[in-house]
Amino acid sequence: QVQLVESGGGLVQAGGSLRLSCAASGLTIRNYNMGWFRQAPGKEREFVAAIKWIVASTYYADSVKGRFTISRDNVKNTLWLQMNSLKPEDTAVYYCAAREGSGSYYPAREAEYNYWGQGTQVTVSS
Repeated sequence: QVQLVESGGGLVQAGGSLRLSCAASGLTIRNYNMGWFRQAPGKEREFVAAIKWIVASTYYADSVKGRFTISRDNVKNTLWLQMNSLKPEDTAVYYCAAREGSGSYYPAREAEYNYWGQGTQVTVSS
């Protein structure tokens, strides 16, 4: 059974940093395309960042480029999202997601992903 468990969210002041983690079980993240999405209150879920299987190419939404970094630890089977220079508009529930590695991959497309975590709340105060 596949499980993705996010942690690391919390309350931080604008300009601060947080690191989110997504611990995976039931799958090997190196063999999966992994992504982070977020959903703010009253808004649709949106793409944040992704990392491709094997080669670990990374992709970012324009709104977080240069501030957020996605990475993975293949030994710990964990996905990370380092978030720096946080802004109030980054406030959202953050979700990690996984998609099997083979085939064409559109990282920003929500429907691509087979598995989702339960989410972790990030709140950035001004």
